[in-house]
Amino acid sequence: MTLHIDIPQETLGSILAKAFRNRSFLIGFAITVLVAAIAVISYVWTPYDVTQLVISDKTLAPSAAHWFGTDHFGRDILSMIMVGARNSIAVALVAVGIGMGVGVPLGAFAAARGGLVDEALMRLTDLVFAFPALLSAIMITAIFGPGAINAIIAIGIFNIPVFARVARAGALAIWPREFILAARAAGKSKAQITTEHVLPNIATLLLVQGTIQFALGILAEAGLSYVGLGAQPPMPSWGRMLFDAQTRMVVAPWMAIFPGMAIVVTVLGLNLLGDGIADILDPKSRRQR
Repeated sequence: MTLHIDIPQETLGSILAKAFRNRSFLIGFAITVLVAAIAVISYVWTPYDVTQLVISDKTLAPSAAHWFGTDHFGRDILSMIMVGARNSIAVALVAVGIGMGVGVPLGAFAAARGGLVDEALMRLTDLVFAFPALLSAIMITAIFGPGAINAIIAIGIFNIPVFARVARAGALAIWPREFILAARAAGKSKAQITTEHVLPNIATLLLVQGTIQFALGILAEAGLSYVGLGAQPPMPSWGRMLFDAQTRMVVAPWMAIFPGMAIVVTVLGLNLLGDGIADILDPKSRRQR
C-alpha cells in the first residue's frame, strides 16, 4: 500500500532550491550554524581561559585585546559567551529531546486510542503543563540541588505536554483520512498505522515545533541560570552573566549587552529557521503567505 504524504512528493533538489530562495530559512540557518560552530570551537579553543580570574583587568571596556571587554573578575566576556553557547545549546537540545521523545508517543497514542484513554492522558498533560519550567526547577533543586542536569529535567518535563498536544492534534487530523481507512481495512493495527502513516504525515509539524521549543529552551535555561538554578560557577552561562551584570550597568554596560545579544540573536535565528522550514515543507503555510 502506498504511503500518503500530505506534503507534495518533491525531489531533494527541488526542496533545496526552495530553501535557497527562502530568506527566512537562509538567515535562520546561517545564525544557527554560526552559534553551533562557536559552541563546538569553544571545546578546543577560546581567546582566554574562562576559569582564570585577573582582578587587575576587571571591567575593561571592549578593545583589541578583549573584543567584548571583561567582567568584574577580569574574565574575557567573548570567551565566556563562547563557552556559554555550548551550555545553552546542550541544555536546550537534551530538554527538547526529552519532551519530544516522551510527548510525541504519548500524543500519538492518545489520538489512536481515543475515548477515556485520550481524555485521561490529556488531563495528565494539563496537570504537568500547570507547572512552568521555573517552578519545576525550584521543586527539583529543592530536593537535588541546583545544576545544569536539573535544569534539563525541568525544561524537558515542561516540553512533554507541548509535544503531546501538538502530536495529538496533528494525528487527530490524519486519522479520518481515506488512506488511514484503507490501512485499517487492510488489517493493520493502530500501532502500525501510527508509525507507518500518522507520524510521517505530522513530521513537518513536529520539526517546526521542535525548533520553536529549542529557542524557548535556550530562553528557559538563561532564565534558570539568572536565578541561580542552572549551570553553576565556574561554568559560564548567558543567564548567569546577565545576573552578574545587573548591578554594573553604569560602569560596565558591555557585561549585559553582549550576552543579551547572544540570547536574542540565537533565539531569533531558531525562530527564523523554524518559520523557513514551515514555508518550504508545508504547502498550506505557503498558500497562506
